[in-house]
Amino acid sequence: MTDSHNSGQHKDREAAAAEVRRMWQPTPSWSQPDPGAQAEPEETEPAEETQDALTGDSWSTPGQATPYSGQPDPAPASTPGAHSAAPSSSSGTPGAHSASEPEANPWGSSKPSTGEASSWSIANPGSATGTPTGTPAPAVDPWTQPAEQPTQQAPQLSQTAQQFFPQGVPNQHPPQPPREVSYRAEELMQALPLPREAPAERGVRSVLRLRPGSAERIERIARATAATAFRRPVTITIANPKGGSGKTPTTLLLAGALGQARGGGVVAWDNNELRGNMHLRTHDTNARSTVTDLLQAMPMLTQPDARLGDVAAYLRHQVAGQYDVLTSATTTYSQIEAKDFDQIHRLLSRFYKVLVIDTGNNEGSSNWREAMRASDALVIPIKWKSLSCAAAVQMLEELDNQGPEAQRLIRRAVIAVSNGPGDVNKEVEKQLRPYFESRAAAVVDIPTDPHIAAEGPLDHSALQPATRRAGLELAAKVAEQIIIALNVPR
Repeated sequence: MTDSHNSGQHKDREAAAAEVRRMWQPTPSWSQPDPGAQAEPEETEPAEETQDALTGDSWSTPGQATPYSGQPDPAPASTPGAHSAAPSSSSGTPGAHSASEPEANPWGSSKPSTGEASSWSIANPGSATGTPTGTPAPAVDPWTQPAEQPTQQAPQLSQTAQQFFPQGVPNQHPPQPPREVSYRAEELMQALPLPREAPAERGVRSVLRLRPGSAERIERIARATAATAFRRPVTITIANPKGGSGKTPTTLLLAGALGQARGGGVVAWDNNELRGNMHLRTHDTNARSTVTDLLQAMPMLTQPDARLGDVAAYLRHQVAGQYDVLTSATTTYSQIEAKDFDQIHRLLSRFYKVLVIDTGNNEGSSNWREAMRASDALVIPIKWKSLSCAAAVQMLEELDNQGPEAQRLIRRAVIAVSNGPGDVNKEVEKQLRPYFESRAAAVVDIPTDPHIAAEGPLDHSALQPATRRAGLELAAKVAEQIIIALNVPR
């Protein structure tokens, strides 16, 4: 019983495979016979039934399909090797084929004639399918009639074949409707393939021209974020009332990271009300001009025809970091007020895209408060020492009482932890790191660098690779907060 069941199932599978092979052929089945089908015996017609095609009725005899009328022959009795128009059963007869549809007439319409005389049988008055005798119909030229286009349909499998091939005939799909072609510039640009990722720039991967590793890919993302094109000039303020907390090195490190990522357009400004020390931490590339000299030349620099070169004559250009520096006064004879800050801020915003402002230690000075009002982002440099952290906490509490705008500035603040040799107090870090992480948007750790600890002019090309990566991370975090600030109406 089991052997006969398996044999029958095997025959069904072979019959289904033969059906799929026949339907999968690229040319019609009438031009390529199935090699598995049995040869049909040739039948000879009686001589007395052969008539002349031009005088007899052999082309229009009822019950027979003419080769040009489009009517299929009636299905004969089931014999081994014969084609069947009905779905094949699961009898498993080898060589049997089934077709779901009759073959289309290649010369005319595939529709069956319904009482209308074909163009080939009109000439026969006695034809059963022609016009009545004695009523000649007008001659119709079959070559001038438009041929009907056969509709393309997906091949249909029998029920037995669908059990073994549920996905249908391989590589045979229903025709899809034509897609509407669009020539809009935006859609054409979106259709272009994305550029390939550049190979690695360092390490063994750069020698083998491989894709960058995870660390290098993160660095590339940070560089792209720092190079964000803001829709207006932005201002970044670095503030901590405690002296020696690392405000000036953090300002220069951030300005250099932004300048290298953006290719320029960045200025670092020492906004100390009296005398700062940025002139001691930068290279003197121009004449020793300060903010006092810039204020004296303000009538000329505020003219409509003033150029960047006119303003740059009062600044120091840092080649390695690709940014400019405006130093504070070197004497204490003049003090920067709020109106002076406003004039300088307006002037620098005309020629620079990013302003990085270093502040003094006096929170009560008018120029310090004006810097806070003009800020789009706030960077608080600290060291894991009790006095440095205490001053930052007091400043945050003071700003928290200045209104909703100052509170939003605190939430967008970035804490920059810069420690010199022996400046880390593990107990202070353990207690206060969670506090700063909860109050600010991010906390970035800048490793100890011998070049920064030397307290000389800061050259970005002399920094350690880890320090440069930390500076780039700081620039990316600040850029993210600026993007958030620009999306919120002021």
